[in-house]
Amino acid sequence: MSKKIKYTDEPLGNLKVVPDFLPRPEELVFRDEGVKVTIALSKKSVEFFKDEARKHHTQYQRMIRRLLDAYTERHSRPQTTRSTRTRAKLARAG
Repeated sequence: MSKKIKYTDEPLGNLKVVPDFLPRPEELVFRDEGVKVTIALSKKSVEFFKDEARKHHTQYQRMIRRLLDAYTERHSRPQTTRSTRTRAKLARAG
């Protein structure tokens, strides 16, 4: 092991106070405006999310909300060239 550190009572020199530049914790919490809804889900789906939430130490409703947000984000973007070709291919087949 390394040698023990010996502390001395020396002057600290030129110290200056740095202003607090970090945001308050409340400013770090990103929250979209929520809308309460009532939805009936299958027992299988709810049990899946409850089990996964337990494994990851989170809330199952939060996981469902994030899944829906990710789906919305993914499908709100403009369609890519690949999806356009797929659509054209399906049109020719039909």
